[in-house]
Amino acid sequence: MPRVLRRPRIILKATDIVTGASAPAVKIVSWNLLHSVGAQIDDVIELINREKPDLLLMQEATIGMDALAGRVGGYYARTPLPGRIHGPACWSLTPFARKPRACVIPSGALVRRVAQIVHFDTFTVANVHLSHGQIMNRRQLRRLAAVLPGHAAILGDFNLVGPTLVPGFADVGPREPTHRMADLVPIRIDRCLVRGMACERASVLPVFASDHQPIMVWLRTSGPLR
Repeated sequence: MPRVLRRPRIILKATDIVTGASAPAVKIVSWNLLHSVGAQIDDVIELINREKPDLLLMQEATIGMDALAGRVGGYYARTPLPGRIHGPACWSLTPFARKPRACVIPSGALVRRVAQIVHFDTFTVANVHLSHGQIMNRRQLRRLAAVLPGHAAILGDFNLVGPTLVPGFADVGPREPTHRMADLVPIRIDRCLVRGMACERASVLPVFASDHQPIMVWLRTSGPLR
């Protein structure tokens, strides 16, 4: 019998928003695992047990991660990139409002990209691993911004340096570096953008097992439903 973590995920309700009540925050962690040579399933389980997120987003997840829900309980989905052994994956302590799905975004020169769309009751999350090209990854973000609902967050490995330039979205993720380019230059490429949401807290988590540090954000829906 799979072991289910005891801490329940907070479900946002429409009444919390339309009545003006303060919506509870949801804890989200995002981590690029460095596919087959980086973080393995035991490392991810250690992160879940230590941080107890409501939602864990992973990039470069491989088939070995598919046993995650069987090991710790909860709900899991993986969306491999076309022609690749890895892709975005997500784990949630409680059921998704709808089955996570793939959203095709403009592809870079070498890799065809998809975002994983994760639905909750009153907001939607896009789990992304964007292209390295600094024009292309901003095109990918604008594509997502156009199809996501009013209350939305985009998290993951943006491979992006400088401002995101996505109208209507605020960059609320932690400001510390999350990766060392060529193992030398510290850069902040793991990000969180939000629209119609507020970030109560954000931090970079300790690095282990991968060349990226996980990021953690507490998000809550803000403003009227659209």
